[in-house]
Amino acid sequence: PGEKVYEGMIIGMNSRGEDITVNPCKLKKQSNIRSSAADEAIKLSPPKIMTLEAALEFINDDELVEITPDAIRIRKRYLTEIERRKQGNKLKTGN
Repeated sequence: PGEKVYEGMIIGMNSRGEDITVNPCKLKKQSNIRSSAADEAIKLSPPKIMTLEAALEFINDDELVEITPDAIRIRKRYLTEIERRKQGNKLKTGN
């Protein structure tokens, strides 16, 4: 909450091996099935502040560490999901 995010930025960890594309800025749509009070109980944990060494150990081959005077962020090498899919397909086909 309150952190600036952009497409391709890594904002969390998945218990499985694959990557999940999410939009944390988009509100969850309400339906008649779910009560609105149930969604209010969702609590987000604060972001984990990583040191440079921890960020370098954390990244995979398709990720980069972005260092600015204000923050250390982890992001994907290819920012948009479409670019990531294209590169993944190129690696699978061997081109």
